[in-house]
Formats: sequence, structure tokens, C-alpha cells
Amino acid sequence: MSRTPSHRLSTIADYALIGDCRTAALVSREGSIDWLCLPDFSSPSIFAGLLDAARGGSCSLRPRDPFFTVERRYVERTAVLETDFITDSGSARLIDLMPIDDGGRSLRPMREVLRAIEGMAGTVEIELRLDVRPDYARRNLRPRRRGRLGWTCLWGDEVLVVHTDIALQREGDALVGTVTLGAGERRYLSLAYTKGDPAVLPPLGRHAEERIADTIAWWRDWTGRCQYTGPYRDEVVRSAVTLKLLTYTLSGAIVAAPTTSLPEAIGKGRNWDYRYCWLRDAGLTTEALLATGYREEALSFLGWMLHATRLSWPELQVMYDVFGRTRLDEKELTHLAGYAASRPVRIGNDAYRQRQLDIYGEVVTAACAALAGNGRLDRESAHMLTGLGDVVCRQWYESDCSIWEVRGPLRHYTFSKVMCWAALDGLLKLHDDGALVLPTAKVELFGRERAAIEQAIEQRGFNAALGSYTSVLDGDKVDASLLLMACIGYKDAGDPRMRSTYDLIHQRLGRDGLLNRYERFDGIAGVEGAFGICGFWAIDNLAKRGDLDAAERRFRHMLSFANDLGLYAEEIDIASGAALGNFPQAFTHVGLINAAVAIERARA
Repeated sequence: MSRTPSHRLSTIADYALIGDCRTAALVSREGSIDWLCLPDFSSPSIFAGLLDAARGGSCSLRPRDPFFTVERRYVERTAVLETDFITDSGSARLIDLMPIDDGGRSLRPMREVLRAIEGMAGTVEIELRLDVRPDYARRNLRPRRRGRLGWTCLWGDEVLVVHTDIALQREGDALVGTVTLGAGERRYLSLAYTKGDPAVLPPLGRHAEERIADTIAWWRDWTGRCQYTGPYRDEVVRSAVTLKLLTYTLSGAIVAAPTTSLPEAIGKGRNWDYRYCWLRDAGLTTEALLATGYREEALSFLGWMLHATRLSWPELQVMYDVFGRTRLDEKELTHLAGYAASRPVRIGNDAYRQRQLDIYGEVVTAACAALAGNGRLDRESAHMLTGLGDVVCRQWYESDCSIWEVRGPLRHYTFSKVMCWAALDGLLKLHDDGALVLPTAKVELFGRERAAIEQAIEQRGFNAALGSYTSVLDGDKVDASLLLMACIGYKDAGDPRMRSTYDLIHQRLGRDGLLNRYERFDGIAGVEGAFGICGFWAIDNLAKRGDLDAAERRFRHMLSFANDLGLYAEEIDIASGAALGNFPQAFTHVGLINAAVAIERARA
């Protein structure tokens, strides 16, 4: 609970996520939707108050009393959010969701945000303020009254229908209204979006209640399929729900985060657009989905990767959007102030132009995990994966930007070589398992190059004086991605070289049980926070080498850095524990799932 004044700057951890597996919205503790892109994750926003409270737009539904206490939670095993507001005069409960209906029983809008507010005790005066600012607040629009049909906001071939039983009036370009609720009284707000089609007006009242009930039932049916039964089931299920919310269900693509430009260091320019699908996340994400029983989602993700990458095959691009589009040119939105005045606000991500050799290993690792013991690849997929092996054989000895997308000189990153090894090793395993058939010449080529890569890693990627693998070949610095050498099976976690590498990484990069990504060399101003997933990689290592007590202690410590709803940002401020970077971050939740599974498997 927190008693807070309204209209303050919400911290990153103050937000909750709701969505319909096509796009997602961020809802603050104070009942304000401050981020929503329509119709999909990487579309322009209609609410960007997260990045500029004055200009970005938002949808606020909260007590008029400037001070109130907040309690919130997700309805158990769902993505439906409940927020309780307690004032001196009474209390009210806000329910937020984006309806999901796979049954097709009624005509629905393309997207809908549904909000219901109910008096719980006493009386509470509720204030609604809706300020729609399309195209990242680059368009101005004036809502139009449609009588009993509510209000409409029109721009281009897009329309947002505002339907509510709270009386509204225009205040400038915003819609505002107030209502006093007694115990048991409920009001609704529906924001129904359509692009290029006739608008649909979802009814309120009992029909809205049916949409709420249907969505709760859908999520509970989905979470009921989770096969993880260990002691951290609640945390694993919440992470699985978060991954599902970040999945574009029409393709199976999973975005890194639903947001852009939330800073990794306040006011220092470390602000990036994460509303895209990174291939570097593929292997670990697939393993997390399979380990929790979501095989259909894992296969959809793999299918999306094999389909999306055809536009650049046989070479892979670092990232794609949910439709597989490859041009993601980076631009700055100079009219937005940025979260906590952290500029620039960026859309697009020029890292798509980089060479990152680790992604070949990630895609092949994902294929190996998804296909283990499940027959052969179709001819076209087998051809595509074999082509990736050919690229690795030609390029593994070249320099790149690393898994961390360092924007500077290309270097020979050790982990990039490890994942090139993993790509060839995975293809040979698929061949041995009969999932794909390689010509004898390919088997010999892949085996020969795999051995050459391993020799380079062991001779030049390991610094004997330090007793550790290093960030780059012939280097003297470490980086946390080296922990993945044990996670992906290159080295046993108990191997002396891995143990000493683990120790040096913690000595140089660790503080308060958290880990930075690397020793600074990226040339960007500001000190970023600890990287959330790196802490979970360390736990995975401890579990795999049998140090279960240490693994569980560290796991419980990492759980303390989630927000009150169990959500993680990309990074954690080491000094304060505050969330930093885009939120919530899929990769951090993947790390949590895999660490919990590693602990449970080690126990068994």
C-alpha cells in the first residue's frame, strides 16, 4: 500500500501491464494509462504520457481526492488488473484489461481497452480524464460527440470510439468527467479501436461483465497449462503471463518490451526502442516456453523466426518487427520531453544494421530445443538452417558488435564465437538425431569449423593469468554473457575454467547480488544499472553445478527486485534497487523461468 499524491511522476516500477497478445498498455499505480500503441506493439502510440506527461496523452481514472492509498494485484493467474483506491471518504476498485475472446461469439472491435470502476465502501468521487494524442503526440484531434453512441476520435483511417456511462465534456482537446460512487455502484469505460474497417461499439453493463469474465477464463485456462510445479510457481506463472502478453499472437513473435526510450541511466541518452523481436533472445526464450509446457508457443516462435528471416537469409538480421519487416530506421522525437527528462526519445532501432554473430547460434539452439525427439524438419526449414551453418563457417572469425550491441568499434567477442560454435554443434546434433539430413561434405565442414572455433575460444578467449574467459579474444576484461557458456552446454558449470570465470565476473561486475553486463567500454555517457537477466544466469550456473543452497538464496534475492506485481524492467539501479530501462522486459522474465527450472531440475 502507498499513500501518494496524484499527478506525480510515476516510477518505472509503478506500472502494470495489460494486453491482448497483439499490443499492450502500461497502467500506473494511480490509474493512468500512460502508454499504448495501436494497433500493434510497434505502431505509433495514442498515449505517451510515460514519455511526456504534459504532451504525450493518457487515460486517467482515479479518485478526485489528491491523496489516496493504493493496493493492487492481478486477478489470480490472469493479466486482468485490480487497483483499489482508499480515500478518507470511502474506497473504490478499478479493473483494467484488454478483452480476449477466441470464440468469435460476437462482433468485436479490432482492439479494446475496458475499464470498470466500482464503489466498495463509503463514497468516492472519481475523475475521468481522457487525452488521446495519436502518432506519438504528433497529431492533434478534437473528440466528436456521437450522442448515445459516445464520442469518437478520428485520424486518417483510424478511429477510437469512447463509450462510457460517465458523463463527459470537452476541456480543450481532452474529455473529462466526474462521478460519485457508493458501495456496489459500477461504471464502465470502453476504448474501442478500429483501422480501415467499420467501427464497432462494444456494449457496456452486463455485456462488459461478460467480456471481463471471458478474459479471466481465457487467462486461467492458459495458465492452467503451465507444467512447472516447483516452489516458485507463482513467480514462474507471472513471468509466463508476461511473455504471453509480449507475444504477437498472429505470428508468434515476442517483443523484447512494449516500450521505447525508458532510460537505462536517467538523463544520459541510454534510451532505446525495444518494441521489436531480437533473435539473440531466441534460444533461451524457446527453452523457457518448453520447460513450462507451452510447446505451441515455442513452435510458433520458431516458425516466426524461420519465416521472418527469409527476407535476409542466409544472413540473419539482429531484429525484426512482429511482421518480419527489416527496415527499422532510428529517429528521434524531439517534441517529447522523455521519461524524467531523459532524452532523446527514439523510435526505430539502428542496431538492426549491426553484425551480431551470436544470433546464428540462438536460432539453431531454439530449433534444437523445439525439435528434440519430435521428428524431422520440413525440407524448406532444413535448407534454411543449413544455410545458417554455411554463413557461420564463412564469418565466425570476423569481428562484430556482440550480444550487447555495443555501438563502437567491432571486436572479436568471445561469446559471439561461443554461439557460432553452438550453431554448428546444434546442426550436427539435429543431423545425428535425424531431424535434418546433411550431406557428408557438410558434416565434415561443420565439424572441422566447430573444432577450429573451440580452439580459438580455449587458446585466445581464456586468459590464463586471470584464470577466466574474457570479453574479447586476447583480452583482460570480463562480461556476464560468458556465464551462458554453461547454460548453452559449451562447458559444464562445474568445469574449473567456468568456476574461475564465475568468480571473476562476480568480483568485477557484482554488487549486492546483482551483475552489470560488462566492464565499461561502450563510450556512451552514464553508468547503466545491473542487467536483470545476468543475475538469473548466475543462478542457473550455481544450480547446474549443484550449489543449490547458494542458487536458492540468490534466487530469492533476485525476486526482491521485482515490482509489487512481479514485473521486471531490463535493469536494476544497484544503489536504490529501482527499475531502469524498458518495462517489462521479456528477457529478464525468461531468465527467471530458466533459473527456477534449473533449480528444480538440480533438486531432482
